[in-house]
Amino acid sequence: MPSGSNQRFAFLEAGKRYKVVAEFTDFDGAVHRPGEEWTFLGSSFLPYDDGLSLFVSPDDSQELQIRMQWRPESQGGIIDHLGKYVAPA
Repeated sequence: MPSGSNQRFAFLEAGKRYKVVAEFTDFDGAVHRPGEEWTFLGSSFLPYDDGLSLFVSPDDSQELQIRMQWRPESQGGIIDHLGKYVAPA
């Protein structure tokens, strides 16, 4: 996870496990389906692109980056209503 990342985002807390409860597609076109689980590691936000990165680990050994764009035409609706898509595991 890059230095300067945040340990919290919305209700997500670093070190806690979460599951996808409603399907969503991230900025890179990857589909996250219900049942997908991971440990939240942290987040970072790039204001000039409205870019939000969620850093997660599905198996507590590898790190994945879920890139999102906080704009209405991208993943803004998902980010604004994250609790509809992701819940504590």
